[in-house]
Amino acid sequence: MPEFRTDILIVGGGLGGVAAALAACRAGSTVILTEETDWIGGQLTSQAVPPDEHPWIESYGATASYREMRTAIRDHYRNWYPLTGPARRWRQLNPGAGYVSKLCHEPRVSLAVLEALLAPHLAAGRLRILLEHSPAEVDMDGDRVRAITVRDLRTEGSHTITADYVLDATETGDLLPLAKAEYVTGAEARDEHDEPHAPDTYQPLNMQGITYCFAVSHHDGENHVIDRPADYAFWRAYRPGFWPGPLLGLSAPDPRTLEPEDRWFDPRPTGDPLQVTADQSARSGDKDLWLFRRILARDLFEPGAVGSDITLVNWPLNDYWLRPVIEAGPETAATAHREAKQLSLSLLYWLQTEAPRPDGGTGFPGLRLRHDVVGTRDGLAKSAYVRESRRIRAVTTVTENQVSRAIVGERGGPRYPDSVGVGAYRIDLHPSTGGDNYIDIASVPFEIPLGALLPVRVRNLLPAAKNLGTTHISNGCYRLHPVEWNIGEVAGHLAAYCLRRGTEPRQVRENGTLLDEFTAELDSIGVERHWPAPTGY
Repeated sequence: MPEFRTDILIVGGGLGGVAAALAACRAGSTVILTEETDWIGGQLTSQAVPPDEHPWIESYGATASYREMRTAIRDHYRNWYPLTGPARRWRQLNPGAGYVSKLCHEPRVSLAVLEALLAPHLAAGRLRILLEHSPAEVDMDGDRVRAITVRDLRTEGSHTITADYVLDATETGDLLPLAKAEYVTGAEARDEHDEPHAPDTYQPLNMQGITYCFAVSHHDGENHVIDRPADYAFWRAYRPGFWPGPLLGLSAPDPRTLEPEDRWFDPRPTGDPLQVTADQSARSGDKDLWLFRRILARDLFEPGAVGSDITLVNWPLNDYWLRPVIEAGPETAATAHREAKQLSLSLLYWLQTEAPRPDGGTGFPGLRLRHDVVGTRDGLAKSAYVRESRRIRAVTTVTENQVSRAIVGERGGPRYPDSVGVGAYRIDLHPSTGGDNYIDIASVPFEIPLGALLPVRVRNLLPAAKNLGTTHISNGCYRLHPVEWNIGEVAGHLAAYCLRRGTEPRQVRENGTLLDEFTAELDSIGVERHWPAPTGY
């Protein structure tokens, strides 16, 4: 069994993991980064989710390195794509002109940019990336992680990696049970944190649904209808109790009001993509299914360069919540992933054959499943979009009471003396495995306390993704792209700082001199730690 030694081991190559690796390498540490799929980037790439961001993202409310990534994505399109003159001059270029984000774009572009950001550190030998590797065992020495064994998913071989610090950047907090670290899953009871939207009793298997995203383009006069999925009859008939009609239909609850709302689907939209304004504080934009997560807008490119728009399907219609994917056992998890894939394929088949058209007909046979966009044989994203992870029992737990606008008011939540970042998004919970409908309520821009990254006991294991100290409720606004990046970046920088100063994360928070020094370093690298004046939405 080959053994590796490094300063910092980061398990999970999603957005948090990449940000952690970049920060730690820039701080001079050696890093090994592992990732289960063959793409780094997580939400942006292997899960194929365009960035969900707050409305002020172009001005403030993100780290400098996150902005660096966003700028590089736009530069990639300007350098290599045949944009029209007006599109090329559009300072806030939105390649997909989608409503969900000011930067809707293709997963492969994110992948190219992230690989470019890490390339200098690979060349210098500071960074090693092990793709298609998953954690198998954790070797503990008291309250410290000594080593991690990872399994090569291609060869079935194993590697043991020893490190001074281990960061869990997996999508579901996979290291926490292996390390026997204290953690929580699902929905906490109301009396634990006095959260208004928490259930009466603890529900450890009540988690937000997952989604297997996919991309489609549309080609008039062509037939790209897929084979009828094996579970199509089930999903075609499935009607959730809290839904106004069949799940495979254009009527669904409005997440904010829970009132029935009709969506529409037209893969041949008119209108100038340069005039699209992506601002979810003004309107969610999710009623127009084609435009909502469009990731390539044909009319931004020279005539004939792009045959069709491309849109990313991550809608209410393919959210899956029948079974949890963690904590219920491997057989249940495998069944959940299979059924979630069948739901997405069934949605595509329904769109191709039965969905109502604006002209009164049914079905869009010209919809083409874009395997090339997501890099898979089945045409579905490499990984499920998992909205909720295991979460550490932390020194500081952020609850609904610190982020809900209804509770804290327009002036915002607490300013933490140990703040290490900021974020903003509505408290947005999708239907859950416990049978809950949406919980989508106004929040306020929030700070990320360092205490939320500190496990209550384990000394050298840090969360670097959605597995920090939040609750089922507050996770709803802490789980989005720029926040995950911020969490990972700070975790990577914290581990490198502790190595350099010969201290430990808990001491950094508890010692005023160390905390001032560490946060000054964060300030110097462009980690915003406090908000100006926005009031949330």
